[in-house]
Amino acid sequence: MGLDIDPDSARTYATNFPEAEFIESDIRLLHTDALAHLLRERNSPILFCGCAPCQPFSKQNLQKSINDPRRELLTEFGRFVRAWIPDYIFIENVPGMQRIKGNDGPLQGFTNLLNELGYSYKIDVLPALWFGVPQTRERLVLLASRVPGIKLPEPTHGLDKVAFSTVQDWIGNLPELKAGETHPSDPDHQAASLSAMNLKRISLTPQGGGRDSWPKQFWLDCHRNHNGHTDVYGRLAWNKPAAGLTTRCISYSNGRFGHPDQNRAITIREAACLQTFPRRYTFKGNLNSRARQIGNAVPPLMAKRFGEAILEHIRTTTPTD
Repeated sequence: MGLDIDPDSARTYATNFPEAEFIESDIRLLHTDALAHLLRERNSPILFCGCAPCQPFSKQNLQKSINDPRRELLTEFGRFVRAWIPDYIFIENVPGMQRIKGNDGPLQGFTNLLNELGYSYKIDVLPALWFGVPQTRERLVLLASRVPGIKLPEPTHGLDKVAFSTVQDWIGNLPELKAGETHPSDPDHQAASLSAMNLKRISLTPQGGGRDSWPKQFWLDCHRNHNGHTDVYGRLAWNKPAAGLTTRCISYSNGRFGHPDQNRAITIREAACLQTFPRRYTFKGNLNSRARQIGNAVPPLMAKRFGEAILEHIRTTTPTD
């Protein structure tokens, strides 16, 4: 069962998981009894996943406010945990959430609830690269269980294991497109349009490069005396992981989201692949809405590793006759 306030996310979920249920609602207005028909008679283990929007805690959001109502969504999720006491809980967000100190912080308040209810839990900041995701993306993760012994999954990539995934591994065989085009057989292989100036800028940018490769007449005024935000207007490199995808991951001017060698930003499909969504997965909504859904998502391959950790815990802690 999925729960989200966004109608496009609801349509995306229903399209890809037609056998599942979806509640399109503001969690703040939803009574915990809304899950009763799913949970009251259930005998198998129950998992609650809470992944509130990360923008209120992201270092990329320079306009974040302590009055942003999204900061309290983890507390609302906690209402459902208290009401139903699920066997397992998974939380994902940006590392910035844990930097809010004191009992008034959303994460501290939630771990206080877990302690009160007797959960065992592990919490850490983990790179998505460790789990086969081709992105330099770190996420705050929490995994909790009513039965002691729960562990975070071990890395599957890096160090002496399998090499980190790269952009080439995940999007290297997708069909070529021009800026503003949509592939006829895949509506999600769609690239945003670029202005004439930005088409010239990206044509002057080498693979893996950025605005420092342009002649000065192509620089923006805001960048002439500013050395930061070097990923903006950058191209990805085939043989490296991508930069961390954001909700504006198909916008050439909002990060290192330029295609490695085609003169355009990455498409919806390419962004989804770099998040490790299956190629068959489809997204609903306009271009910006689909990009927002992808940027907000937990990378599926990373989520799978946590699912496997939960299944292993069930296997090793369930009594046998």
